[in-house]
Amino acid sequence: MKKILLGLALSLGLSGGALAAGGGIPLDHAPQRTNDMAALQNGAKLFVNYCLNCHSAAFMRYNRLRDIGLNDKQIAENLTFATDKIGDTMKAAIDPKMAKDWFGKVPPDLTLVARSRASSAGSGPDYLYTLLRTYYRDDTKPTGWNNKAFPNIGMPHPLWELQGERKPVYDKVMSHGHEVEVLRGWEQVKPGTMTQAQYDQNVGDLVAYLQWMAEPAANNRVRIGVWVLLFLTAFTVVAWRLNAAFWKDVK
Repeated sequence: MKKILLGLALSLGLSGGALAAGGGIPLDHAPQRTNDMAALQNGAKLFVNYCLNCHSAAFMRYNRLRDIGLNDKQIAENLTFATDKIGDTMKAAIDPKMAKDWFGKVPPDLTLVARSRASSAGSGPDYLYTLLRTYYRDDTKPTGWNNKAFPNIGMPHPLWELQGERKPVYDKVMSHGHEVEVLRGWEQVKPGTMTQAQYDQNVGDLVAYLQWMAEPAANNRVRIGVWVLLFLTAFTVVAWRLNAAFWKDVK
């Protein structure tokens, strides 16, 4: 099925990006900001304010946010609920039974979502970045929302107050003798509290935080790996010269 969708996309001139899983649209590349402490802090704030109401991050403790430059006082005052302690895991504010009644199932845990959503279509951050930027109003859906990257999504737009309300604009083109609709862009129906550029910037920060949360040690692992490779390169040169010196008088 993916090969069929990919072939259709290429025939329509959509070869600029991979297809979103299930959505049939190109995945946008998420900005890489996992080394940007300010971006990660802003992403953590957005996650707590807009995601943690329904989704948990049960494998992440609040005190791990020290790794992105926050102290315990900042975490306690700005990022925890009244009943949370600094060493607690990030639990959703909503009651699971109530969430199931509202959405049909309990919203998934997001600790590893940036890794679990990676596929042949693109990376997990690319998928999340595209998902959060392709919501649109659809009055035929129970939540009033739909999504181009995840058609018939059960989750309403969590950031609609920031982005506002939009609707997709299509072009009709001929493909293999049939007329099909291709997404051309978006029309702003109701403005949000942010401009589109500001919204994209903040979604990039949120996705960067989700990427960091999925593997907090990734940046340290990469840095250590670089030093290990440099050491092995230097050691190889030394070993090569020692070997040459040892065998030079051996006939």
